Amino acid sequence: MKKKIALVCGAGGFIGSHLVRRLKQEGFWVRGVDLKYPEFSKTEADEFIIGDLTDPGLCKLVVQGGIDEVYQLAADMGGAGYIFTGANDANVMHNSATINLNIVDAMHKAGVKRVFYSSSACMYPEHNQLDPDNPKCSEESAYPANPDSEYGWEKLFSERLYLAYQRNHGIEARVARFHNIFGPEGTWRGGKEKSPAALCRKVAEATDGGSIEVWGDGKQTRSFLYIDECVDGILRLTRSDFSGPVNIGSDEMISINNLAKMVADISGKKISIDNIPGPLGVRGRNSDNKLIKEKLNWAPSQPLRDGIAKTYAWISEQVAKAAK
Repeated sequence: MKKKIALVCGAGGFIGSHLVRRLKQEGFWVRGVDLKYPEFSKTEADEFIIGDLTDPGLCKLVVQGGIDEVYQLAADMGGAGYIFTGANDANVMHNSATINLNIVDAMHKAGVKRVFYSSSACMYPEHNQLDPDNPKCSEESAYPANPDSEYGWEKLFSERLYLAYQRNHGIEARVARFHNIFGPEGTWRGGKEKSPAALCRKVAEATDGGSIEVWGDGKQTRSFLYIDECVDGILRLTRSDFSGPVNIGSDEMISINNLAKMVADISGKKISIDNIPGPLGVRGRNSDNKLIKEKLNWAPSQPLRDGIAKTYAWISEQVAKAAK
């Protein structure tokens, strides 16, 4: 029997590299594409093409060869320090939109049908996320649109792009809105890291009895999804008959200060928190999982603390290596 072939765009990134690993475990032949190889482990892709997906010629090339499934995770992205300062807005919008325009059109012209697109909870309206205790992030609340960042606006545009190609050209699009994915082998320093990794790094670097800095008053809330459950959700959605958009995230909401305290507790260190000014994003965000339970008969369920413990162990190891 012929092996199924998957294309993973953004295969050098955190989620992409984990997804490649899982697809290989499932028996796929995998082609990965990215500007870079995975940072923390050797890629498991059968073929890995280094290249820029803003180039339409590259997109035309990578969809050749009988591709069964495309996973489009390539984007210009990062943590709050990258997304919310405003300094990177033009790059974020131009690069990510160009990638999506190129890939979906190349797929259509090559006759490739099934595509998973990774959107983001950042596309939800800012006005529904002002109360840290009661954010509204159900899928139908996306409109009237009012994302809090240009990153979110681009994600919303690209959701509509894939679904338009589905209506007009028969592409089988599957769209997920990710809520803060974290875990080992993710960026943990340099300004593009997300808050779980940043807090794990700060605690790992702090001395017992020391303090760490947390942006804002620390009362802003989020939910965080461990990488293994994210990959589960991606594959379940892609193989389903439901197009989405659907949330893939945890519904275990926590304040950033309490997340910092959880990391400190896991580390065994006594750590105090200094709340300082910094880019924040919305006041509250949590995954609403009613629709995913209804459509896929599944939702993420792993406790946040379990994933944070695994992530802290990995990041503290990286910090120790970097200090040598």
